[in-house]
Amino acid sequence: MKIAAGYVFSFWFEAVFLATVIVMITRARKGMKIPEIYKVAGLDAMDEAIGRCTEMGRPVHFAPGIGDVQNAQTLAAMSILSYVAKQCAKYDTDLIDTNRNVIVYNMSEAIVKQAYIEAGKPDAFKPENVRWISNDQFAYATGVTGIMYREKPAANLLLGAFWAESLIFAEVGAAAGAIQIAGTANTAQIPFFVAACDYCLIGEELYAASAYLSREPVLLGSLVAQDWGKMGGVVLIVLGTLLVSVGSPFLKDLLAK
Repeated sequence: MKIAAGYVFSFWFEAVFLATVIVMITRARKGMKIPEIYKVAGLDAMDEAIGRCTEMGRPVHFAPGIGDVQNAQTLAAMSILSYVAKQCAKYDTDLIDTNRNVIVYNMSEAIVKQAYIEAGKPDAFKPENVRWISNDQFAYATGVTGIMYREKPAANLLLGAFWAESLIFAEVGAAAGAIQIAGTANTAQIPFFVAACDYCLIGEELYAASAYLSREPVLLGSLVAQDWGKMGGVVLIVLGTLLVSVGSPFLKDLLAK
């Protein structure tokens, strides 16, 4: 079978990457050594924030951003919500989850309910604490502001896709005296979270959170392999740039395959 010109190198790169993913997942499942994931302060502080709420008898507030279910940041936020809900169920701490998108709201309710079931405390689940506020961006922000002032959560977790409402949430959280952990891949909003929150997950740290918190072997193995693939890609880009700059005939032949 003839392969289209220009795809041979891509094929072998993808094949090596896939093999690396399989090897890392297999090693992780068997309990064999895999490279350590570097410490992420915001994720390490997650249990501390929930514990603070437990000690003070105040709730945890979780906002998964304003993106829809097609946004990868929202899906990452849902995995973090599952972990937070399990910890809140474990310590009998109230969790207030506020949502803008109706479908995300239904997902959030199912995730939180399942967390309480897995913790053996299905009766402790409070459906009224998983709230849909409004489809409108700033109506949602206003609703969250009111909740923060009235119910004064001791932890404000802002994880997902945020836009102009990011600083509103962070400021009202600070006014309520909450420890704040935020994270988004929207680069325009990261500076606001860095300035106004105690901890901030920057970019891809948000996507790595589920593997970091759960320590699930499949997730850890694939995360390590993905990082190696990214590093390999960067090396190839730099090398390719240098070779093209000096007019290497070898690179031209390789890219033509």
